[in-house]
Amino acid sequence: MYPSSALGEFLRSRRARLQPEELGLPGGVRRRRVAGLRREELAPLAGVSVGYYIRLEQGQAPNVSDEVLDALARTLRLDADERRHLHRLARIPQAQTSLPPAEVLRPGLSHMVKAFTDAPAIAVGRRGDILAWNPLAHALLAPHWPVVPTGRPPNFVRIDFLELGFARSLYTDWAAKARDDVAYLQVSVSNFPGDEQLLAFIAELKELSPEFRELWVEHPVSNCATIAREYRHPQVGAMTLAAELLRPPDDEGQGVTVFQAEPGSVSQDRLRRLAELTSGSAA
Repeated sequence: MYPSSALGEFLRSRRARLQPEELGLPGGVRRRRVAGLRREELAPLAGVSVGYYIRLEQGQAPNVSDEVLDALARTLRLDADERRHLHRLARIPQAQTSLPPAEVLRPGLSHMVKAFTDAPAIAVGRRGDILAWNPLAHALLAPHWPVVPTGRPPNFVRIDFLELGFARSLYTDWAAKARDDVAYLQVSVSNFPGDEQLLAFIAELKELSPEFRELWVEHPVSNCATIAREYRHPQVGAMTLAAELLRPPDDEGQGVTVFQAEPGSVSQDRLRRLAELTSGSAA
């Protein structure tokens, strides 16, 4: 199950981002042992006692109210994604007994991916598995993989951290892509704390990738709904594409990501060229 220390780790990571001066507090002259805001500085600003806040970070304050969580979010200057993540982490002890449904690709999402012919599209799962892709997405994201993989499906997080030679050559800003990958898993694991396969996957990445291990401690959080990224494709050159993650209303951790270029741009021309090359190779 998701560790009970997750809430404390997240709060500590966000305290570390803030300096007392940013919140109108004196910086003091004593050297701080750790970076950022101290617990005794944060607690009064959020309207709670220091003892209660310490218990909260230690996972010993069950049934924390929404009002307290919102006050902490305001004080820590959390964005909307981080605020939702904080609320989910605080509710995990009550949700640990429920196991998520098995990761089976929804037929509707599969049909949606196939419907896109001029734009790369993939169906993604809560663990980062690419459950389906159209030919153009395959050509863009992982042409070294079989179009129809055997065994376990390709996983964009695994590719980015464990196939570093390929990933670093494809993404102009690999560091930003890697951070977004970790943020995706952080949100997913707080939404599905009972997913043992997801937790095992994260443990595997921590063991095999020092880059992943370092980023995980920083606890980046994002729903990754809309992201613009530059790709260096070996066949058609550099392209800037915006990725839109579309999730169904009854979200079970799956969605469809569609990659699009700005109309009339060089990137659009190059994406069309890649589509032509993909169509020719398929023929």
